[in-house]
Amino acid sequence: MKQKIMKKEHRTGYKCTSKLLPWSYSPSRHNILLFFSLFLLLTTSVFLIAASPKHDYHVSVTQMQYNTSSKLFEVSIRIFTDDLELALSKSNQNKRFTIRNNDQNDTYVSAYLQKRFLLRNAQKGIQVLKYVGKEQEEDATWIYLEIPAPLPVSGLSLENSVLAEIFDDQVNMTNILLPSGKKTYLFKKGQLIYTL
Repeated sequence: MKQKIMKKEHRTGYKCTSKLLPWSYSPSRHNILLFFSLFLLLTTSVFLIAASPKHDYHVSVTQMQYNTSSKLFEVSIRIFTDDLELALSKSNQNKRFTIRNNDQNDTYVSAYLQKRFLLRNAQKGIQVLKYVGKEQEEDATWIYLEIPAPLPVSGLSLENSVLAEIFDDQVNMTNILLPSGKKTYLFKKGQLIYTL
């Protein structure tokens, strides 16, 4: 035998007729519960956002070492992981990215760097970079590349505009180790290309 649990009341909404559920529903009570739930959700979101780790500076560090036997630059770039995720999202129609070791994001990272990390020869032709892989650690991600470049490297120019489209204060410190010695460059807005 089925028992009716709810019956419609004229002005107050619904009232429970079961002894197991001694409550009644009214539109005003529903509005108060809805308001309280939204307030609780917003308050929790604010605390979670405030508690998430952020960094106040936007910097990447790049190490480029010329390998004379293979005639290529071996490149490692250290980027804050959350900044990289944001850049990938902005360049891929706001798709959400989570960078982890062994994820499926290598093609996106490679495509992003193909546009933002460019080595040009003396004739302004772009040297094709080879994406080797990435390694995520704590709050940063290491990205590894190889770029063929015959000696002498004079006349080569490097553009390192990684994350410059995202942050106005982005600085990309780049150390280049050549057979002739080490050079350090600071790539930032207004100076994103250097001649080596």
